Amino acid sequence: MYLLLGLIGAILAYSIFTYFYQRRIMKSLTEEEFKAGYRKAQLIDVREPKEYDGGHILGARNIPLSQMRVRHKEIRPDQPVYIYCQNTVRSGRAAAMLRKKGVKNISTLKGGYKQWTGKIKTKK
Repeated sequence: MYLLLGLIGAILAYSIFTYFYQRRIMKSLTEEEFKAGYRKAQLIDVREPKEYDGGHILGARNIPLSQMRVRHKEIRPDQPVYIYCQNTVRSGRAAAMLRKKGVKNISTLKGGYKQWTGKIKTKK
């Protein structure tokens, strides 16, 4: 019983730590703030290719979270990075990976792609 409670406590503590760490390393921007700056930044969609092909923000590059460890060198650490996913969970994980690789200026779209009302592009 104590082992189970300890395990639940550890998972809860890790989740809380991760949440606050991600909030500290990346700025969460409203759609208006995101639109104001994403053209001057590296815009990265961290969703999987099928999701990206189904619709993405105009000008975004697709570097899925599942490939971030291998492809992180495609992202310049000296320029701002705007990342987004479907609802911000993967963005937080991507931001943590990029931070470890030296990227400091990371912003994410609050609410993720599902909240986006701006221009999109789809593959036909």
